[in-house]
Amino acid sequence: MTTTLNHWINGVENEGASTRTSPVFNPARGEISTQVRLASTADVDAAVASAAAAFPAWRDASLAKRQSILFNFRELLNQRKGELADILTAEHGKVTADALGEIARGLEVVEFALGMPHLLKGDYSENVSTDVDVYTIRQALGVVGIISPFNFPAMVPLWYFPIAIAAGNTVVLKPSEKDPTAANWMAALMTEAGLPDGVLNVVHGDKEAVDALLEHPTVQAISFVGSTPIAKYIYETAAAHGKRVQALGGAKNHMLVLPDADLNLAADAAVNAGFGSAGERCMAISVIVAVEPVADELIERITARMAGLRVGDGMRGCDMGPLITEAHRDRVASYIDIAAADGATVVVDGRDVEADGEASGFWLGPTLFDRVSTDSAVYQDEIFGPVLSIVRVDSYEEGLQLINASRYGNGTAIFTNDGGAARRFQNEVQVGMVGINVPIPVPVAYHSFGGWKDSLFGDAKAYGPAGIAFFTREKAVTSRWLDPSHGGINLGFPQHD
Repeated sequence: MTTTLNHWINGVENEGASTRTSPVFNPARGEISTQVRLASTADVDAAVASAAAAFPAWRDASLAKRQSILFNFRELLNQRKGELADILTAEHGKVTADALGEIARGLEVVEFALGMPHLLKGDYSENVSTDVDVYTIRQALGVVGIISPFNFPAMVPLWYFPIAIAAGNTVVLKPSEKDPTAANWMAALMTEAGLPDGVLNVVHGDKEAVDALLEHPTVQAISFVGSTPIAKYIYETAAAHGKRVQALGGAKNHMLVLPDADLNLAADAAVNAGFGSAGERCMAISVIVAVEPVADELIERITARMAGLRVGDGMRGCDMGPLITEAHRDRVASYIDIAAADGATVVVDGRDVEADGEASGFWLGPTLFDRVSTDSAVYQDEIFGPVLSIVRVDSYEEGLQLINASRYGNGTAIFTNDGGAARRFQNEVQVGMVGINVPIPVPVAYHSFGGWKDSLFGDAKAYGPAGIAFFTREKAVTSRWLDPSHGGINLGFPQHD
């Protein structure tokens, strides 16, 4: 008999009013591991009410207190990251090394948020007019909503809630219903760290819960990561209800390989960036743009490395795990037939994989296509799986034009030993995050994460300086104090003799 995962509201588990549930699978076994409750609008209202009630006291808590609680959380998370990694592997399918890497990147943001006392400092201008000073302060927004995706059930929430909470906000988190347990685990850990009840709440659900958050008049801001169509919907709906929004969408990330590149380095990067976490990440490399004559040699080195990858249950020390659901596995696999029909060469067919895991797992091995047409759906679509395409071009200029023509602008990379070419690329490419001999250029926590074009809706990127600006609003104060010798109260405006 499977268990049921409840919401986390006001510091405790809460069954909620809705009786709807959804199955959560172990994708390496193809088995249902638990059921998760799907919130009704009333359940979201209860979570928002809890956050709203907690906000005044949390907003007025000292920076030292907030910092102390977050430091406790950081220490507990670091000590018990193995527990969380097991949860990620069991529900998402990513191998343990990927799970621990996800947690490590999330911990970076927690550590950045620990600097909030410094990060919230404002500016001060003395005596801008006679006895008049002007200064700025940053203050919390209130209740904020976070809607996170299935591919990083720990890291993406950690991009947002530590900064939001450290800045004095209260939070309602809606994780993916496909792998929801990590959110409850982190909320309970925050409570153990000393966070007051109601400051961090978790509601599970589907579109009903999402729409309730987007439309709720008390929710001041929405943070989202997911596919481009949903990011656009989130942005338009939340903005129409007067909220500030950071909505990060999908991607089709290119890696430009120049003829002078170190091909061993490029091949290693292509395999790691294309097939890590089964390709289920918005910063995965999905297209290699090979400037001739390097394609044949690069493909030879990539296929040699692919042959050594061990696909299977993430608990068994494998290199790549299953995909998140059977339906998603089948969708990704369908692109193999599409590629062949569109004239591409199927160099490695992931459907032939022999996985080290249960036969019922949602397996698809690393897949490689060559000579992919830019008109093909294989090139145009965000496949979100372990599928790598090779597009051959004759020059740097042709490769750059190809990348800039994409409707996405999340991440890109160039592999070259020519500093001038790299410098030109970082200037000319129309993408928000650029790697130079680095395949997945996710910025460290004290810089901000986000793309261009259809990869980002709204102007606010995630974490870093942009995260501080997003979760606070600036207030300018103009102050005039009369000299004590005045001897009375003067409410008039300054006058010049």
